[in-house]
Amino acid sequence: MTTIDYYISLNSPWAHLGAARIEALAAQHGATLRVHPCDYRETIFPASGGLPLPKRSPQRQAYRAQELRRWRAHLGTPIVLAPKHSPFDEVFAAHCVIAARETVGNAAAVTLAHRILRALWEEEANPADPATLPRLITESGLDAPALLAAAADPGWAAMRIAESQAALARGVFGAPSYVIGDEIFWGQDRLDFVARHLAGG
Repeated sequence: MTTIDYYISLNSPWAHLGAARIEALAAQHGATLRVHPCDYRETIFPASGGLPLPKRSPQRQAYRAQELRRWRAHLGTPIVLAPKHSPFDEVFAAHCVIAARETVGNAAAVTLAHRILRALWEEEANPADPATLPRLITESGLDAPALLAAAADPGWAAMRIAESQAALARGVFGAPSYVIGDEIFWGQDRLDFVARHLAGG
């Protein structure tokens, strides 16, 4: 079975815009979608030349907003262009996603990651809020008290950093990145190429 390693930031609007389509592609081609909520801010960006949004030039920030408007209209996917809680502190939410992946399974982790993205980019919720994250976990079909307790294990933090470093070693530098073997597809606008690759094209 083909595995799609799915490298994301839980703050990425582009991951949100591609969420439903990458799930559909994986299901269509019988592929396993394995999500990695990486540390871009402290691990991947410093090593790859990337910058967190607030540190990017005004020109790049303005163009990003234009592109988000274009893709929102093109896909018909709801998205708030400047949600009040973006960027949120995604560290613990990422640990929850990793804990879900390792204890429940890949599909559960993807569902939770995408629920977090939707809360941030469609609902203007703060996934770092102690009252919000348990609700998102429950709405993802998971046991919130059990997952929150499991996510407190410091081992998940070490795993997240190790996976972020492994992503760098594979050539990943941005989010979302879909990696199949040696092929890297950066950005939800490359999902057509992911589809062709999965189809053997």
